[in-house]
Amino acid sequence: MVVQISRWGPAALASGVDLERLRRTLQTGARLTEVRQDALTVLTLTSDDHVREYNRRYRGIDEPTDVLAFASQERPKDQRFQAPPGTEHWLGDIVISLQRARAQARAAGHPVEEELRMLAVHGFLHLLGYDHANDADERRMTALTQRILEAG
Repeated sequence: MVVQISRWGPAALASGVDLERLRRTLQTGARLTEVRQDALTVLTLTSDDHVREYNRRYRGIDEPTDVLAFASQERPKDQRFQAPPGTEHWLGDIVISLQRARAQARAAGHPVEEELRMLAVHGFLHLLGYDHANDADERRMTALTQRILEAG
């Protein structure tokens, strides 16, 4: 799977983040879930303010969150989330708040890299249609998340 990583905001926002490790983690997830090799996803690292705006605009919730996933099959209204030209197998976009990821990592007592990997995988699984609306789905999604993180 092809993973394009971008940041939205000042360059300092993503300083110290191992972007290549995030890419490898998502590619491991793609391999374990048997996603096509020519599939594409875009991972954007940004601020609470940008994530809050997306959350308000697309989910009607006026507050920031840690990760949002915009699956390509959802027919987004915003041109920024349209499939890039020539990418028939675009899965969608994952948007992560770096500020929120850093705060959650501190609260959990683990490195921000681990938090970012977990959030990226969480968003990726949402792109594939996984959800955690009920206990059984949440257990299934959590187990697959752990499997991907351990393998990648």
